[in-house]
Amino acid sequence: MEKIKFSVYTSIPQYKLLMQLLCFIIFFLATFPSSTSLSFDFYAVSCPVVELTVKNTVRSASDVDPTIPGKLLRLLFHDCFVNGCDASVLLQGNATERSDPANQSLGGFSVIDSAKRVLEIFCPGIVSCADVLALAARDAVEFTGGPNIQIPTGRKDGRISMAANVRPNIIDTSFTLDEMIKIFSAKGLSIDDLVTLSGAHTIGRSHCGSFNDRFKVDSNGNLTLIDLSLDRQYATQLMKMCPNNNNNDRVTVNNDPASPLQFDNSYFKILLAHKGLFQSDSALLNDERTKNRVVEFANSQDSFFERWSSSFLKLSSVGVKTDGEGEIRQSCSMSNI
Repeated sequence: MEKIKFSVYTSIPQYKLLMQLLCFIIFFLATFPSSTSLSFDFYAVSCPVVELTVKNTVRSASDVDPTIPGKLLRLLFHDCFVNGCDASVLLQGNATERSDPANQSLGGFSVIDSAKRVLEIFCPGIVSCADVLALAARDAVEFTGGPNIQIPTGRKDGRISMAANVRPNIIDTSFTLDEMIKIFSAKGLSIDDLVTLSGAHTIGRSHCGSFNDRFKVDSNGNLTLIDLSLDRQYATQLMKMCPNNNNNDRVTVNNDPASPLQFDNSYFKILLAHKGLFQSDSALLNDERTKNRVVEFANSQDSFFERWSSSFLKLSSVGVKTDGEGEIRQSCSMSNI
């Protein structure tokens, strides 16, 4: 076959044709979603049923177990804060993120696995577990009364999951505000994002061990309140629910004593009443850098929902992997062989 030769002396009509073709290619690449970035219609052609599939799976699971939304939302936080939103927290095995003691109380894995199995039937090898998790957490908020948010997709699944990366990157419930700000800042999240995303505590439950540092145990094994920022009546209720510094994994307490199954601004109202479950909750009210935002959200659910939408979008985009940086797992609990 004769090769086509180009030279600097190409005729003017040919030159114009080449320039038009180049402009078209540039326009095409700029207009249509690239495999190297997230987009709001990433699966529009390759798997148009993805969002409906995830939504139906989350709805069905939540109907059976009302605690599922809180578990899914927490699962996303623990995934994105450690090595980015790449579903690395879903990987099973020795010394993986999932095996770390800080992640032993995580739940909602079966919901992600169920959605992924269905998607592998309709769209095999197309949808990442990272996208399934992000969409499921998004839907969990909506199903419990929170805002309906559009988030981009196109995340790839990470191949690395190390337990050693967990503790340095997640928020401990005993953290000071400065400690929380340091971690959030490292993820590209602001102080406003910190306050807003803490509103996730409006749903979900926690084990006694996550807040027992607000009490001390006397010689008889009885609890005494030592954190005076906590409402005394509420503290008494907590001591009854968690007697003798009970660290039993089966004993859990609502994060939000007012409306534990409803995603609303109640969390910020209970902070003003000094009934935040964790020390890290109370820290938001006790510092002028965050107090005004707490008051604002307590007085206006619309304001909280508006900020939540933008902060959740930022959270679900932390450290995402695209194109050659990751893979599309066949099973969310293990990397492809």
